[in-house]
Amino acid sequence: MVKTQKPVTVTKVVDDRAIVRCTAGQAILREEVWQDSKGNLVKYNLALINHMLYSGDNGRVLGYDNAHGSHHRHYCGTKTSIRFTDYTKLLKRFLQEVEKLKKDGRL
Repeated sequence: MVKTQKPVTVTKVVDDRAIVRCTAGQAILREEVWQDSKGNLVKYNLALINHMLYSGDNGRVLGYDNAHGSHHRHYCGTKTSIRFTDYTKLLKRFLQEVEKLKKDGRL
């Protein structure tokens, strides 16, 4: 007899959006997080979106996600792999990069 596995229930637990004023109008900060029924991180998406700064990739200037089975960073169309250890640390890194872009006048 073949044992079948129950489908994993995944729930979106964070779905936040904030508007950020910048030199190129307004940008959108987006955070989405999904967890399984045990509270484990399954999927995440962090994005800084501004179509005036970058028109490709749906306006995503900066982003982090784990789509397609790998953790990676997006910056103006360039995708690079990252070493993922902890979501909280990654969120902090993302927000620090956004602040640096603002401070440097690139946002």
